[in-house]
Amino acid sequence: MAPVRILTDKHYGHFRRGQFKKLTFLAGLAMLAILGAAVGLGSGLGGLGFFPLTAGPEDERIFLALRLPRVAMGLLVGTGLAISGALSQAILRNPLASPFTLGISSGAAFGAALGIFAGVASIWGLALSAFVFAALTTGGVLLLARYKGGRPETLVLGGVAIMFLFASSTSLLQYMATEQQLQSIVFWGFGNLGRAGWPEVLVAGILILAPAPAAMRLAWDLDVLAAGEETASSLGTDVRKLRLAGVLLISVMSAGSICFTGLIGFVGLVAPHMTRLFLGADHRYLIPGSAFLGATLLTFSDALSRTLWSPQVVPIGILTSFLGVPFFFWLLLRRGSGFY
Repeated sequence: MAPVRILTDKHYGHFRRGQFKKLTFLAGLAMLAILGAAVGLGSGLGGLGFFPLTAGPEDERIFLALRLPRVAMGLLVGTGLAISGALSQAILRNPLASPFTLGISSGAAFGAALGIFAGVASIWGLALSAFVFAALTTGGVLLLARYKGGRPETLVLGGVAIMFLFASSTSLLQYMATEQQLQSIVFWGFGNLGRAGWPEVLVAGILILAPAPAAMRLAWDLDVLAAGEETASSLGTDVRKLRLAGVLLISVMSAGSICFTGLIGFVGLVAPHMTRLFLGADHRYLIPGSAFLGATLLTFSDALSRTLWSPQVVPIGILTSFLGVPFFFWLLLRRGSGFY
């Protein structure tokens, strides 16, 4: 019979110190996100500096109407993509999972491409079309999961099939589009934070931040799911409902993240892995840590995109992919085959 391990004062002290270190690291990530926002506010053309308190009316308009909403959108989108990635990896128990894995991003891209092909010129019209197709993709994945019992392999394979379907459909639209429509479709797919103003930031903030408390409420269930479905079920977790709730949260947050900005890759995949290196797999810390780190990565990447090839602005979706690929290879070599 295995001996019973008694929690002594020494063990409790180690536990408290571990919690304190994680909270300290979370505070550091929050400060990094604030620093990224400050760098974003001070980057770009015009020489406005970080806070143009003595600038003229034109500089003030540029700062308040262009630069500030751009940085705010970067913080929101980085947060939404990172939390969506953390939830995807947890409910699917797959280290390569992200909103792209479930086909949600491809559905949104097709919706935007269809709107451009149909002659929609408003950013609101394109965002609505992208959001509707992301929601339809989610509905298809949920129906498939409900029919097959919500198994992770079903969600992954169904999502990959939907991803290829929408990717092929988008390619077909590109083939039939005019030169101007083709340019708009391709540019939307690159990802760009500069399209949004304050109304778009408000809507994206609601879609991204409103589901965040619900994601935190799933933290305990996600932790026990990491031990296996049988263990989670024995501890009272309804695994099927957990996965359905997770997919809904992922769809709303990821659709809100990309409907105004276009496709931005690797943030949702890399940010949770980076956070897991320092905070472990406890989702009470992993979810907020991923959110802070995702916001940091996107704001710093956006600042770099505006200064790397000035006066040209490199699309942020291209830049995050270039930065994410080598880091991801380093991560694979460092971690080996382990995940949780």
